[in-house]
Amino acid sequence: MGGAVYAESTASVRVEDVPLSHVSVEVGHFYMADLLNGEAPIAAQFRRVARLLDAFTAIARQDFAEAAGGASRVRASTCFLLDDYFQPDTDPRQVVPTLLRIAEESGVRIDYLASQAGCSRYLRRRHDEPRIPLAQMVADSIVAEPAPGSTGRRPPTAESGWLCNGERSSDHEPGQAMEVDYRPPVEFAARNHNIFLDVEMWRDRGTGHEVLWSAPFLAAVWQLLRLGMLRYEGKAVVDAEYWQPGHEWPARWADFPSVIRLRERAAPFAAFRSLSLLPQRYVGIEHAVRMILDHTRPDPDVVRLIAGHAREQGIAGTDDVTDRLSYFFLSGH
Repeated sequence: MGGAVYAESTASVRVEDVPLSHVSVEVGHFYMADLLNGEAPIAAQFRRVARLLDAFTAIARQDFAEAAGGASRVRASTCFLLDDYFQPDTDPRQVVPTLLRIAEESGVRIDYLASQAGCSRYLRRRHDEPRIPLAQMVADSIVAEPAPGSTGRRPPTAESGWLCNGERSSDHEPGQAMEVDYRPPVEFAARNHNIFLDVEMWRDRGTGHEVLWSAPFLAAVWQLLRLGMLRYEGKAVVDAEYWQPGHEWPARWADFPSVIRLRERAAPFAAFRSLSLLPQRYVGIEHAVRMILDHTRPDPDVVRLIAGHAREQGIAGTDDVTDRLSYFFLSGH
């Protein structure tokens, strides 16, 4: 893997600005198997999301109006992430039209459609531009916290792909089976009791094989995209092209655009804040996402740029990436 490009910023590189909505709303998520296993579960989830969208938009309008000191028109965009990375052998022509039809029939507006595979190896701003090594770029920005007194016996995060929020229990094992002095894991920021988390972000990195990125890591990349935090050589990494109605969908996910705009006059894709409406089975993944983002070193120029725009619009608390994330987990499926 190459050197860090995401975290580096020099005076010779101008950071490109991006338009921002107030909030980016992810309107549900399905595994690819869900999308191929009948329409009823998809429609049921979208109907629940439709009822929530109006409520959360009203709350956001009130929050931003209070912050701005008066009435405010909330810019809200919606998005949906296609789960095409771990099951790329399916046909987009059988999945996408059905998904969009059910969403529309259920009253759910989808402004942007994104590819999970586009968050993995190489994202492409436009079809005629070179691809960006997006996942590698974010992986190179991960800064792990070394445990006090660490011996270096374990490989570093950049090699192992594992990241934790504390000190692992096995760090104190001397290596002799009969001489184990067991100590439980310790969370660095524990309050009263420990909530220790150890996350596998990738596999096979540096072995000569193709890297397999984990679902939590790809979800972290997805959140950074939605928050407008990523730049490559100073340039924005998303330029969602408008997908004309009736345009034929590609036959392979490898040919599917990374991010497309379905509504011609949609609010901007990236936003000051993200709201994800997800099934409860994603609680563990999003816990891991927040921990990964807590260990991600953002480009300080991008942080300053977005924070400056936030202050101009009376939006507080945007320096910390995880502070800009919010969720609603749907009970049931």
